[in-house]
Amino acid sequence: MSRAELAAAAELIADAEALLICAGAGFGVDSGLPDFRGDHGFWRAYPPYERLGLRFAEVADPVHFAEDPELAWGFYGHRLAMYRRTVPHEGFAILRRWAAGMPAGSRVFTSNVDGQFQAAGFERVAECHGSIHHLQCLEPCTDDVWLADGVSVEVDTETMRAERPLPECRRCGAVARPNILMFGDFSWVPDRAQPALDELQAWRRSLRAARLVVVEVGAGTAVPTVRRHAELAGAGSGALIRINPREPEVRHGHGISLPMGALDALREIDALL
Repeated sequence: MSRAELAAAAELIADAEALLICAGAGFGVDSGLPDFRGDHGFWRAYPPYERLGLRFAEVADPVHFAEDPELAWGFYGHRLAMYRRTVPHEGFAILRRWAAGMPAGSRVFTSNVDGQFQAAGFERVAECHGSIHHLQCLEPCTDDVWLADGVSVEVDTETMRAERPLPECRRCGAVARPNILMFGDFSWVPDRAQPALDELQAWRRSLRAARLVVVEVGAGTAVPTVRRHAELAGAGSGALIRINPREPEVRHGHGISLPMGALDALREIDALL
């Protein structure tokens, strides 16, 4: 990567009228969060699961909430506590400054469930996989989705199993689960997440010929939802800046590849602006 690519990215942002931020799990690494890249990355973050022979896709499966809720809430309860105490890194503030200068506005599209964008002060955030800070009934007995404020799950960090009492559905009393779209999930309630996703689509349509720049950060190919959304949004009159230390290539449309960590790249571009 050359300084010319960073300068070109800065020029795109300076010339843009609208900003779409597309973020995957890699964006949280600079805040100290694990991105679970591959089984070994997951096991490095959670050694007990390697001893149990459980992969991320197996732990992040709603079936465990029914068959072994202590195991399921051990993982998600630990993550909930971790995300609550995590402070968003400087890159969030840089993106907020850029967003504030866009005459046609800005939006966030993310697969992250950690609530870091909201903690950093972003208001228009579309969370395609839901949020760990909200709960729903496991069944579900209702489409009700409620805040997890005040919910605390004690977890034995040696076994990664939760201790009872576990969160319950506030309507039927059954086990509750995070309002997150998991692997093989047919009971996720999308009612909270969908309005923000619909509003994002409406905003994109309203831009028409406005110059849109898409800044994609920390989005890999294992679950390509964010990358595909960024590529689609950057097609046509838009432009894509893809920031990722691995697999940064932009294969379709007008774009710039920056093989860097998110925070380093954002600082470099911001200095040029």
